Amino acid sequence: MAENSLFAILLRSRWWISFAICAAVALVSLAVFPKDISPFAALGAFPFFIVGCMAFYRQMRAPSPVRLAQIEETLRQQSWSDFCAQLEAAWQAEGYTVQRLDMAGADLLLERNGQTLVVSARRWKAASHGVEPLRELAEAARRQQAGASVYVAMQPLGGNAATWAAEHGVMVLDRTALATLIAKPKR
Repeated sequence: MAENSLFAILLRSRWWISFAICAAVALVSLAVFPKDISPFAALGAFPFFIVGCMAFYRQMRAPSPVRLAQIEETLRQQSWSDFCAQLEAAWQAEGYTVQRLDMAGADLLLERNGQTLVVSARRWKAASHGVEPLRELAEAARRQQAGASVYVAMQPLGGNAATWAAEHGVMVLDRTALATLIAKPKR
């Protein structure tokens, strides 16, 4: 699904917005179309109902903003070894096999269902992120023959770095996504 499609935007919005659109489409269909066609026209609201259900499910399972802020603060205060151990545990709970790497630009190698990811997380607390660590990560991913690469950063990437990451397919795990990953219940 495209990042800025209507349904992608609705999935990121509050759940009740999709239900409101669903109700509006159904009511307009029932009011505008002839009585024999209006029930079928009202079925056009069904995708909004499904998206609303999906958004509701995601949002009810997500940690609260207060909990995310607590996790972010804890992550900022951790040492590298504690942070790395917590990342390993979180990804293992997601079903990944995690291996530590000792190479420039990469800290972890994740594998699941034949998919390989290379992760650079050592600079998670850095105040600014440039293009060079992203280049090192991309090179490490190429050397490891990984399908994708993930860069962990509590602070947003600078303009050039964000553009470079998007152009070269480097996924950026920002502070909210990182806190959400850490907050997920362990299986």
